[in-house]
Amino acid sequence: MSELPRVSGKKVVEALQHVGSRVRRQHGSHIIMRRDNPFAQTVVPAHRELDWGTLRAILRQASIPVSDFVALL
Repeated sequence: MSELPRVSGKKVVEALQHVGSRVRRQHGSHIIMRRDNPFAQTVVPAHRELDWGTLRAILRQASIPVSDFVALL
C-alpha cells in the first residue's frame, strides 16, 4: 500500500501554501502555484480526489518529500 493518502486538490493547495507557494492563477480546473525561493511552479488539478501518480508528480515538481507532505496535512 502506498504511503500517500488520497487527498483533494484543495488539500494539496493548502499544504503547498504552508511551504511558501502561492496561487498564481487558475485556468479552468487547474490551479497554477508558484514558489520563488527556490523556484518551483506546480499545476494542481482542483479535483475531488487526486490519483497517486498525479500527487507524486506534484510533490516532485515542488521538491517536497512525501513524509513532509503527510506532516503538512
